[in-house]
Order: sequence, then structure tokens, then C-alpha cells
Amino acid sequence: MSNILQQPINEIGAKPVLTLVETPEAVHIDINVTDGDSVRELMIRQAGRERDEYSLCALRIGLLSLKHARGQIDADAVKREGDRLLQDLGKSLESYRAQLNDNVTSVLKEYFDPNNGRFQERLERLVKKDGDLELLLRRQIGVDGSELAKTLAAHVGEHSPIMTLLDPEESTGLVQAVRNSAEEVSQAERAIILAEFSLDNKDSALSRMVAELTEKNGQLSGDLTLKVDEVVKEFSLDAEDSALSRLVRKVEAAQRTITDEFSLDNDGSALARMSGLLNLATDAINNNLTLDKEGSALARLKRELVEILKSHEDKATSFQRDVTSALEAMKARREESLRSTTHGRQFEEVVVEFVQGVAEKAGDIATATGNTTGSIKSCKVGDATVELGPDCLAKGTKYVIEAKEHASIDLSKARAEIDRARKNRGASVGVFVFSKRTAPANQEPLLRYGNDIFVIWDAEDMNNDVILKSALGLAKALCVRESKTRDAEAADFQAIDAAILAIEKEAKRLESMKTWTETITNNGSKILDEIRKMSAALERQIQVLGEAVSGLKESATGGD
Repeated sequence: MSNILQQPINEIGAKPVLTLVETPEAVHIDINVTDGDSVRELMIRQAGRERDEYSLCALRIGLLSLKHARGQIDADAVKREGDRLLQDLGKSLESYRAQLNDNVTSVLKEYFDPNNGRFQERLERLVKKDGDLELLLRRQIGVDGSELAKTLAAHVGEHSPIMTLLDPEESTGLVQAVRNSAEEVSQAERAIILAEFSLDNKDSALSRMVAELTEKNGQLSGDLTLKVDEVVKEFSLDAEDSALSRLVRKVEAAQRTITDEFSLDNDGSALARMSGLLNLATDAINNNLTLDKEGSALARLKRELVEILKSHEDKATSFQRDVTSALEAMKARREESLRSTTHGRQFEEVVVEFVQGVAEKAGDIATATGNTTGSIKSCKVGDATVELGPDCLAKGTKYVIEAKEHASIDLSKARAEIDRARKNRGASVGVFVFSKRTAPANQEPLLRYGNDIFVIWDAEDMNNDVILKSALGLAKALCVRESKTRDAEAADFQAIDAAILAIEKEAKRLESMKTWTETITNNGSKILDEIRKMSAALERQIQVLGEAVSGLKESATGGD
């Protein structure tokens, strides 16, 4: 026996009370399992020790999960209490803020109110007519008897010392003294200037200038005569050493050199050497640009180009052969895989298995319901249901799958069947899957009437899987829109509607491409390439659909 602390959890959020309880070494439990998923998991194991150990392990995991859940409940209670304290604190702060705002407003209004505030009253008393400011200015700078007028009269008045000094009629004034001084200075300067321009004075500036000009004129005349004679000698052809004679000799020598270099009669001339080089270059070019000569550059270029083109042709042929082999192998493996998975099995089972795979990748929960009754008594209509996962905006919403491979089922009967399946399984949206073998003639591969989707699927054609994937994505989008409509929230479904229309359009084009592939063999590769493009376009639209749903989820979360 061992002792453990037991905590009652009858009331969520209540204060925990721990009690000491003795735990026995073992407890015997007889359990009757009725849950379908649990029964299937247990039946996989062999009866006996393996199944018992697996059941004990599952029980332990469940108990530990419940134990941790109790801790989560206590954490939620603490969180709620913290939120309540924050709300109370916010209310107190808001009340204090309002009170402080009222006090500040009252004080400011008392001083600055434009009608009866203290500041306004003091300002009017200061600036009004005959107010304090006007009396002060009049007393200091007024016209008659002010302090400023008295001061100016004493210093710059009519009988002030400065006016007496500036009087032009006064013989002892400033103006008369300036006039006498200027006249004396002018007479002295006039006498000095006249003395400098007199020829009677040997030392005057004019006498010295005349003497220097006379002396320089004599020297300039003699030097100029000598220089002219020297220049004439340099430009005379009679003197051998003159500059003009030397220039003429150099020009004649240069002319002879140029004539010799540009003469074809002289084998060593530059023109003769250039002519030989041009002839050699012409011969070399003619030899290299002829295809008749085996070793010419043009012949070698032709051989290399032919070899490169042949190599590319061989590689292209090999690549085409490899691609063809790979496509045939893929087709054979696909057919073998389909034979191994669908041979001997019902069409409904294959559809349910495909839907489960797609739902698992999308995070949704797919459940096979073809063998169980639904809400309608003794009714098993509805082969599978898909519940949108917790990460989806419309989590918990379901759509139902109904598959038929009977030639007697037309579109009218299919609509009645899927309507009954939705009601039986409590689903918002229904998807009816026709088999390609028994589908009504001339029916579109993907149709939608309200919340019901009708799709034609060929379980043996890999390229046709995208049609069923598009139908499932469309059903999920309709579930999201149905959920948002029920919540009466205004949401923008333009992206979802555009994706739905694009999916329907691409499905029609894909079916047309598939028909061309089956009937036309000459252009099979081009049409298969077109099918791949259509499949890629459908995948992109499905991605756009998923992004639109995620955007709605983010907007709804932000709104909360």
C-alpha cells in the first residue's frame, strides 16, 4: 500500500483541499468498450496479453491527461482572478483620472475663464483706457511735462550747450572752426603740388622725368638698329648658318625620306612592306573561308557544328525515349496500384479512403459512417463525414460524403440522396461522388447547387484525383461561409466566390482536355501537358481558397 494526496474536483475553480488517501497495490476493473474507434484499435491487437497491455497503456495515458487537465482548470481560475483584479485596477485608475481632470479644469477655469476669470479681469484693468499701463506711459513719455520731454529739453533744447556749439552764426562754434582749418590745409597742399610741376626747380618731379626720357631715347635707338640687323641675317639664304638655310635643308631631307617610304619601286619602303602583308593576309583569309579545303577554319567550324547538332539530337532522342519509358512505367504502376487497391472493393470504400487521406493532410477529422445509422431512424445514408479541425475558422462544422456507382442514379436522384444524407448526418454541406463508369451522360465534372456539390471521379485515373480534391476544398469553403452566415458577421467572400468559380471553370476545362486525350493520339503529349497545367491551376485555386479561409479566421480573431 502507498499514500497519495487526493484533490477533489467537484467544483471547478474552488479552492483545492488536499487529503491523504491510502492507495492499494492494484485495482480490478471490468470494462465494456462500445466506442467504435476504440473497438477497432483493440481488435487490431491479439486477444490476451498484447491486448491487455495495450489497454493498460491507453488507460494510463488517459488518466495522466485528466490529471494534467485538473492543473489546467486551476490555472484558468487563477487567470480569471487576475483578469478581475486588472479590471478593478483599471476602474480605479479611470476614476482617479476623471477626478484629477475635473480639479484641473476647475482651477484653470477660475483663472482663465474669458467671462469672469481672475486673469481676464487683471488684463482688462491693465490695458483699458486710462488704465494702469496707459497712465504709466503717459507719465514717462507724455507730450507735456513728462520725464522724457524734460530730459530732451535739457540736453538738446534751443538753449542747450550742444545747440550753441552747432550754431553756424556763432564765431566760436564748431562749424566756423572746421571751415578755418580746411582752408589752411588746402592752401598748403596747393603750394606743394605746384612746386613739383615747375621746370625752374631742378629737383622737381617734372624736371627729373624729362631728363630720364631724353637719356632712354638715345639708348633705345642704338639697340634697335643692332637687333634689326641680326634678325635680317637669320632670315637670309646667303648665309649657310642662318636659321632659314637650316630650315630649308631639313625640309628637303624630310621630303626625300617620305618619297622613298611611299614608293613601290623601293622594296624596302614602308608602302612595299604593307602591300606584301596585305597580300599574305588576303591569301590566309581566302584559304580559311573556303569549304573545299579540308584544313580551313570554315571547314573545321562546319564539322564542329555538325557534331554539336548531332550530339544534341542524340541527347534529345535519348531524353524523349527515357521520358516515354518513365511515363509508361508510371502508368503501369498506377494501373497496378489501382488494381491492387480497388479490385474486389466497393466504389464507396475507395472514395471514403481517399477522403480520409485528404482530410488527414488538411488537419480535419474524417469518419466512415456507411455502416452506422444517423439521426433518421434506421437510415444509413451518408458514407462518410468530415469535421473541420480546431485550426479552421469553422471548427466543428461537418460536411457529408455520399458515393454511388449505379447507372440508375441521375442528377435528380443524387440531389435527393445528398439532401437526405445531410439531414441524417447533421452536416451543413454535402458532396455526392458519381463513378466515371456510371455517371450520367453530358454532365459537368463538377457542379454546385447551393450547399450540395456533385463531382464525377474516375478512381483508376490519377489525373482525375484533382477533381475530387477540388470538390472537397469547395465543401470546406462552403462550411466556413455557412458558419460565418449563421454568426451574422459581415465578411468579404469575394476571394472564396472567385476561387469557387475558377475551380468550376478549370474542372470543365480539365474534363475537356481528358476527353481530347482519350480520342486524339497524334497530339497526346501536348494535351497531357495542358492537363498538367489545368491541374496546377486547380491546385493554386485550392491554395487561394485556403488562404481566404485563413484570412477570415485572422479577421475574426482580430475582431474578438
